[in-house]
Amino acid sequence: MDGNFESSARNYKVPAVDQAIRIMLCLADNPSIPKSLTEICREVGVHRSKAFSILNTLNEYGFVKKNPNRKGYVLGPRLLMLTGKMLENLSLPRLVDPILSDLAKKAGATVALGMISDNHTYVVAQYEGAPGLGVSAPIGYVTPVTYGAHGKAIAAFLTERELEELLQKQKPYFHGTPDKFDKSRLLEEIALCRRQGYSIEMGNLTPGLNAIASAILDHNRRPIGYITVVGFFSEEDTLKLGPLTAEAAQKISSEMGNIIFWKKPENR
Repeated sequence: MDGNFESSARNYKVPAVDQAIRIMLCLADNPSIPKSLTEICREVGVHRSKAFSILNTLNEYGFVKKNPNRKGYVLGPRLLMLTGKMLENLSLPRLVDPILSDLAKKAGATVALGMISDNHTYVVAQYEGAPGLGVSAPIGYVTPVTYGAHGKAIAAFLTERELEELLQKQKPYFHGTPDKFDKSRLLEEIALCRRQGYSIEMGNLTPGLNAIASAILDHNRRPIGYITVVGFFSEEDTLKLGPLTAEAAQKISSEMGNIIFWKKPENR
């Protein structure tokens, strides 16, 4: 009886839905690098015309986005909404509340959790460790992926090729406005972040306001989000707060089933 039911259930699988899911999983394997229609068809095993129709449909609903600068497709920002709902209803309270609220209290500063979508980051949760401090960013707040401390923490886990492509396509806000960008300085900061697990931003974006950030990585050690601690702490305080921030990012990645090793990613 049970075996017949399972066999019958398999027969009710909708091919187009199955193919759409496999296409999105294909794009998720390396979300920062666009994949061409040919690559997707080869990896998923879907006919070109069928894959094209599915991609157009997913693009219309924002689940897939066609890269405007080069041929290929990436996952779309609409997935962030679904992820946010899932985190809101299930994972967020269980996974990040205890970790980030504890970090906010220890730091006496504001702690934010952000997620990456395409070339931007979105704040999905925030914790205040010092009431009345007045440092906050609303949920959903958008910044370029190259922005400040968390931009450097994310860049630290890109390959050299990916970093070069990012710098060519996006205006660099690592050090404030693009005219202040210093590539040599960025490479030094990235190397330091890879060694210690966190990056810092000391007042370049807002005078007196400093930030520490650490990347959240997936099981392939790809950046998918970040934690940032923002406040009026001193550079000396970063020696204590930096490792706490990196530890919190490691805990969240581990809770999400991802293993982190703070080492330089292999060049590809």
